[in-house]
Amino acid sequence: MRARHAGAMIALVAAALGCEPRTPAQSAARAEAPRPSAPPAAAKPADPLGPKPELPKPQPFTPPAPVVLDGPNGAKVWLLERHTLPIVSVAIGVASGSADDPKGAAGLAHITADMLDEGAGTRSAVELSSAINDLGATLSVGARADGSVATLSVLKKNFDKAFSLLADVVARPRFEAKEWKRVSELWQNDLRKRGDDATRVSGLVSMAALHGPGTPYGHPVDGLLADAKSIGLPAVKAFYKAAWRPDRAVITVVGDITRDELQQALSRDLGTWSAKGATASAAPAAKGAAEAQGAAAAPAWKPPRLVIVDRPGAPQSVIAAVREGVAAGDPRRPLLQLINSALGGSFTSRLNQNLREDHGWSYGAGSAFTETRLPGAFVARASVVTEATGPALKEMLAELAKMADSGLTRDELAKVQAQDRAELVSAYETVNRTAQRLGTLARLKLPETFDGDASKARQSATLASLAELARAVDPKTATVVVVGPRQEILPQLQGIGLGEPEAWDVEGQPIQPKKEP
Repeated sequence: MRARHAGAMIALVAAALGCEPRTPAQSAARAEAPRPSAPPAAAKPADPLGPKPELPKPQPFTPPAPVVLDGPNGAKVWLLERHTLPIVSVAIGVASGSADDPKGAAGLAHITADMLDEGAGTRSAVELSSAINDLGATLSVGARADGSVATLSVLKKNFDKAFSLLADVVARPRFEAKEWKRVSELWQNDLRKRGDDATRVSGLVSMAALHGPGTPYGHPVDGLLADAKSIGLPAVKAFYKAAWRPDRAVITVVGDITRDELQQALSRDLGTWSAKGATASAAPAAKGAAEAQGAAAAPAWKPPRLVIVDRPGAPQSVIAAVREGVAAGDPRRPLLQLINSALGGSFTSRLNQNLREDHGWSYGAGSAFTETRLPGAFVARASVVTEATGPALKEMLAELAKMADSGLTRDELAKVQAQDRAELVSAYETVNRTAQRLGTLARLKLPETFDGDASKARQSATLASLAELARAVDPKTATVVVVGPRQEILPQLQGIGLGEPEAWDVEGQPIQPKKEP
């Protein structure tokens, strides 16, 4: 009874749902029935733009070369006409910079350049600044290691008036005592503040440790505080007379101007710029400071292995590895730039990827070969959290050693060669950048076609040729400079095998240990 009642209920529910209970035979039959095949996949629509084109290999970029002319009173002129925009940029450079600072007067070239636009010709400092602003022009003056430069950028319609102002700055500075007092005080205050900037201190101490304190490349361009206190206006006037001379100058002009227009401006505004007195002569950085100043040769400098500049309580340390580099005109330098690009010359370089991306110890790490007329330096540097000073330095030195031993990978070579071409195009992209770059070549006494030739060398470089040069970044002979809290970082450095550190101050001078009474 109950079985028959249950079967009736099942039949009733099945009927209500519109289905019938399956018999065993029906279930087996349905199981054996073939399943319908899946519909064919829809064909991928054709790209309306057509097939993706294969990009050709980038063509080599050859920077435009300027025309070289004779200027007034022995000056040379590099002119590159570019008439696409109504802009003209000028750079007047002389071959005297901080490497020519006399002994005991570090920063003299810097402060001399700084005084040139503090009143010139018939205008006071304020009047000169106002006149430049009224023309919508930008004018600046500064010193570098191997030279000093005054630059101007202005619209074509205001070129004549603006160039007259630049000519006054270069050829007719006023050197007024009241302006000197103000500029000198600002200079010394900046040098006092420099000691609070760990990155500036690292750069200063690195060069002093490599070349020797007080040598032409071993002191900072902006000088030393102790020397700044003793430099007076008469010394500035004497250095200007010896350094800022037309027979030591190259005038670089780029933009919307013709040769005739430029010749007229040069004759009108710089025709009376004269070369009188003895010149300021550059001295090899590799020689001691005493020899550089014409005195007896100094003993050969032996760079220390480890230098610590103490900054108690600092939350970050600046770590650096510095060793000898090459001159800007050295035929090896173009290929060394490729090596450096892969090592520390871009965001995706090995150093930055390791210290920043992989470990999170730094906001950025990089390296560079300095661009100087005489052999300069190779420097790798990073700011890292204090508690990771030792591990970060160990990783940095390991990356340098790996590059020195193995060179670049094939992928890295392709990347840095593409990067090289892009950077060269960028350097000559605008009127201002072109004038700046050509002015740099002139200051370093390199030919006007140098960048094009260097790029050809880089674009034809091979892995084998780069591997032979990679030893230039070997850290075994490098000096390590650490600016940070000595008490916290010293235990971290002891396991790296750099030996006992030397203590230096923020002015790049070794601190002599106190003698026991």
